[in-house]
Amino acid sequence: MTEYSVISDAEEFRAACAVLAAGTGPVAVDVERASGFRYSQRAYLVQVFRRDAGVFLFDPPAIGDFAPLQAAIGDVEWVPHAASQDLPSLRELHLEPNEIFDTELASRLLGHDRVGLAAVVEDTLGITLKKEHSAADWSTRPLPDSWLEYAALDVLHLIDVRDALVAELVEQDKTEFAAQEFAATLARAPKPPREDPWRRLSGLHQVRGARNLAVARALWEAREMYAQQQDVSPGRLVPDRSLVAAVMANPTSKQALAGVKEFQGRASRTQLDRWWQAIVDGRAAENLPRERVPSDTLPPPRAWADRNPEADARLKAARPVVEAVAEELGMPTENLLTPEYLRRIAWDLPGETAEEIAAALTALGARPWQIEQTAQKIAAAFVEAAQAPDTTSAPVS
Repeated sequence: MTEYSVISDAEEFRAACAVLAAGTGPVAVDVERASGFRYSQRAYLVQVFRRDAGVFLFDPPAIGDFAPLQAAIGDVEWVPHAASQDLPSLRELHLEPNEIFDTELASRLLGHDRVGLAAVVEDTLGITLKKEHSAADWSTRPLPDSWLEYAALDVLHLIDVRDALVAELVEQDKTEFAAQEFAATLARAPKPPREDPWRRLSGLHQVRGARNLAVARALWEAREMYAQQQDVSPGRLVPDRSLVAAVMANPTSKQALAGVKEFQGRASRTQLDRWWQAIVDGRAAENLPRERVPSDTLPPPRAWADRNPEADARLKAARPVVEAVAEELGMPTENLLTPEYLRRIAWDLPGETAEEIAAALTALGARPWQIEQTAQKIAAAFVEAAQAPDTTSAPVS
């Protein structure tokens, strides 16, 4: 059995924070949410481990104010696994690291074949973890002992993993690569809200006509409001496919809506008045949505040969060059350079010199180490593509 302390009241919390403050070295931090069960992405458990302190499992709903924990560990390095997933939930509790070492991201840069937590622990330490409760409903109270044991193990070995990866980074001369990636992860701003989030309804492409789209929008908004009120994942109330089925069925009455076989979900019948009213509101809406929405998304590369043959030639010339650099460095291509960045500069050609390519990559968000490794080679590939006599080779996927 792993030794850990479950903290769920203010007095225990203050004492635990004092113990952590007196510990030594970095702090392993992890978060458990109830994704797929709850509407929010709030943390329902925060796990913390520090050498000479031990493992503490904090219950956010019971504790509330996490300021004492921030004061205790805020100035030391935090060690998460896949930090970008946990940082939003931690920040919601006003827990903010000044410095991180992301074991998942470090593993990617090092070229590990498997980068899940259990795999990284096994590869670096030879310890096998069971990942049997990762998709559990962590809003459950009381939490079962087996879940708590699982949560404790998520942080217990992270500091040892961190130390092993630090040594690997030194050996592969990638310490600076990792430092820049970690800093970029911390500095990355949250994605802005989508202008029309309802357009992400799965299956919406089947819906034709602005009026029907207005009904789909109204149903999505009604479900979203109810899900937020109940703190339940929207898809658990009524799945996307059921909302789209209701639109497609075009029911003439509440009873007809109830008779739509595909309109299912735990709230499809108990909240029938809500859904019918949404359909009525959508049919009466004056601000009809556009059927086609302008987008700055690039066309798929397979269409480039016809739509922008020069860009197509540039991408075909540069992509294998970037892939070769990634292979030489022993890391996935997407960690060397975000594929979208390469597509952007191939499509919009900021210039043919390395300096112009570097400036464009910087504006897109590439890190200095990535630019240093790729800009000159991309520039050379673009020049070669411009000089090639034939730019109409088969499209890439």
